[in-house]
Amino acid sequence: MKKTGEKNYRNEFEKVVVNSGIGRLSINTPGFEDKLLPEIMKEFTAITAQKGMTRPAKKSIAGFKTREGNIVGIKATLRGKRMVDFLNRIIKIILPRLRDFRGIDINNVDTHGNLSIGLRDHVVFPEINQENSRAAFGVEITIVPRVRNRDMAIETYRELGIPFQR
Repeated sequence: MKKTGEKNYRNEFEKVVVNSGIGRLSINTPGFEDKLLPEIMKEFTAITAQKGMTRPAKKSIAGFKTREGNIVGIKATLRGKRMVDFLNRIIKIILPRLRDFRGIDINNVDTHGNLSIGLRDHVVFPEINQENSRAAFGVEITIVPRVRNRDMAIETYRELGIPFQR
């Protein structure tokens, strides 16, 4: 059942990938995997309405103080109804809540039409209570359209109400 005023994104978009880099939290926090990681996973699950996959480091990098196998990120791929609900929340609730938001830069759309949006802090999502959140992490959202042409994808984004800079 489609609500009045709700747009159907299923035909226009293939998937939405939500990533979060938590590597700097894991390095600086003792007992990260026992104490802080379950809370981060809980908040990430509340944001995406789907449990995320933990992503381990593929190789050790001394400059970043990471070891191979350490958890450095979380990823969730949304499709179908969850994707539609997430896109509605992004467009109608989250983007208007951002401080000093003047629109998404048109250069965030790559040559294949994928739109990448980066949020510095996850507390802009209404599901997160800022007072109870112990860890601050950023979220990157990549929207993958069915059309693989940049110009057609930008036109689709504009039709669906994604605000671009003038």
